[in-house]
Amino acid sequence: MDNARRRLIYWSSKPASVLCARFEARGWDVDLADTPLQASGFVSAQVPGGGLVDFSNLSEEAPAALEALLASTNIGWVALTRAGQRDDPTVRRLIRDYCFDYVTVPSSEDRIVDTVGHAYGMASLHGEHLDDDGDWSEAGGMDGIVGSCSAMRLLYRSIRKVATTDVPVFIAGESGTGKELTAKAIHARSARRDKPFVAVNCGAIPPELLQSELFGYERGAFTGANKRKIGRVEEADGGTLFLDEIGDLPLESQSNLLRFLQERKIEPLGGRDSTDVDVRIIAATHVDLDAAMQEGLFRPDLYFRLCVLRIDEPPLRVRGKDIEVLANHTLERFRREAKRRVHGFAPDAIAAMFNYGWPGNVRELINRVRRAIVMSESARITADDLELGEYAALLPLSLSQARSLAQRQAIELALLRHRGRINDAARSLGVSRVTLYRLLVTHDLYQADVKDHIQDKDKDDDAGQDDVASGVEAANS
Repeated sequence: MDNARRRLIYWSSKPASVLCARFEARGWDVDLADTPLQASGFVSAQVPGGGLVDFSNLSEEAPAALEALLASTNIGWVALTRAGQRDDPTVRRLIRDYCFDYVTVPSSEDRIVDTVGHAYGMASLHGEHLDDDGDWSEAGGMDGIVGSCSAMRLLYRSIRKVATTDVPVFIAGESGTGKELTAKAIHARSARRDKPFVAVNCGAIPPELLQSELFGYERGAFTGANKRKIGRVEEADGGTLFLDEIGDLPLESQSNLLRFLQERKIEPLGGRDSTDVDVRIIAATHVDLDAAMQEGLFRPDLYFRLCVLRIDEPPLRVRGKDIEVLANHTLERFRREAKRRVHGFAPDAIAAMFNYGWPGNVRELINRVRRAIVMSESARITADDLELGEYAALLPLSLSQARSLAQRQAIELALLRHRGRINDAARSLGVSRVTLYRLLVTHDLYQADVKDHIQDKDKDDDAGQDDVASGVEAANS
């Protein structure tokens, strides 16, 4: 690493050729960018680098786009500012929150190069960005998963832990959160990574075809079965079988799947002989399986076979700055495909994306941005292009509103981390149970978002769900 040339990402509306030459003379490869989005395209999740951002020629629209760029924590950022510019609250916040250091210009080229060198060294030492195999994961994403917020860092750590085992994994989460990407990341880090990864959407296969699709069939098993066909389970032999939307599996098929999990043998439709199959099972669903089991729609014995280890996918609404990072990532990926000269997002689009609730999560964000790339008539995507115009003017207007929004997101994230356990969530938030109940009512979370997930698994608490009700009653009184 010491002998290799270092990478510099230099964003400025008016880059200095003398300064660039000085960097190159001292062993840097310089990538020049005239927009923050173009600079984002130079950021590599696998390679640390130095970054230089010229605040001295900052336009009014640049700060919002700059924040997404500066969130790339594998880059050691240094800001160039003119005298007095740090009095601007926006500039001061961006430098304080994202930059290693700043240099007031005019200044000597050597001082700037030395400062960027220190920033690069610090970025290279951030051990949390590297896993044990040297794989850049938490800062820049993992195997196609994009995001670096606290919820995603927790997800990355969970992926690495469960990948080292061979027991079944259950991935819970709302539709569109990226459960299949998580399953692929687990497979890629497991001992089975060189064997097949086979995904089956249990909700997309007609019930009458599901058994033959999973376990295959022999020739002559039914009309039209002219030759033997192996099923998806046998296709995954030695590797990983991902059963998506397992909550949509019919009861009859659940019984067959349970038998396979117990015996590790399959019997094709129309066959008489059993075949040994060695697969790791990863299952996922957006369905509340606790409720499904209570209603008799899902077998408890199958659930406990599948849910040996559990991972919870965070919804997009609790991922904070990742929303803008994902939007820029999607824009960079698809604008070339559409051959459109779209350079970024207008401020009202960024505001709308943060205010919108994203019921369709990452899948919905990708679809909205792809449509906006095609339909936009200007160089920057607006809130109307995203069909989110009504959310553009909903930014918090006061400090109390901003505090309330942050409080709601913190509660949602705590409940997600602790799978709805009120005791644990309250403890992690540093509040009492009664206070948390009151906050749930205040933010309309008890009735809206977490009603079906609130559960008290503390064995010492005999009050159980009655205590939840009494807590809410006390909060309302």
